[in-house]
Amino acid sequence: MNGLIIFLIILVLLVIGVVGWTIGAYNGLVRLRNRVQESWRQIDVELNRRYELIPNLVETVRGYAAHEHNTLEDITRLRNQAASLAAHEGATPSAQRAQAEEQLSGAVRNLLVSVEAYPDLKSNTNFLELQRALAETEDRIAAGRRYYNANVREYNTKTESFPTNMIAGNFHFEKAAYFEVNDVARTSPGVNFGEISYRGGQPGQNAPQALPQQQSGTPTMPTDWNQGQQQPQYGQPNQQQWPQNPPQPPQQ
Repeated sequence: MNGLIIFLIILVLLVIGVVGWTIGAYNGLVRLRNRVQESWRQIDVELNRRYELIPNLVETVRGYAAHEHNTLEDITRLRNQAASLAAHEGATPSAQRAQAEEQLSGAVRNLLVSVEAYPDLKSNTNFLELQRALAETEDRIAAGRRYYNANVREYNTKTESFPTNMIAGNFHFEKAAYFEVNDVARTSPGVNFGEISYRGGQPGQNAPQALPQQQSGTPTMPTDWNQGQQQPQYGQPNQQQWPQNPPQPPQQ
């Protein structure tokens, strides 16, 4: 009789332990899944902001860079395609959405590089503001992508690891998709975001010109440094003051 009671106590404790572990594992997967979905929503906000900026950027560039017609048409098409996929998107990105956003990012980078050939456009206040806002949005998208992918990696590892994979399978915790950029997008022409931010912060003014090449250890002086003051003359030998009556050689 005592043995049966001990067996029942052990069985009850074992059941309580299994149930407790199951509840803990389930809640842990829920927290990880919610974190993945929340981090994706943060990216989605920035992507929608980019959808709003691109049409204004395209119209501004069109007035100055008529030769970029094909590039502008491609950006408009890719923007509309990505926005259409976003309207039917779930809690995490699909492979088609990730590819569309990747192509759109590459097209925008190419446009920002090509406009360097149009000085009038680069001095346009509206364009500078749009360029700065778009550059900041791209930076936030890149940062959000890294955070999202880190959360996806942790969540997917849990769903695939034993014994939590049994909980994930029984309660239909599906793997989350990464939001990745392939090697082609990583090697696309770069944009000087530091220069963009400078020009955006001071609309209507050009960014400072690059300094000329300098020899090591010989810094150059700005042209407007102490204007109106007499500058020292470098490179001229000092004139030595000779005595008026030099000594005569001794008589032999």
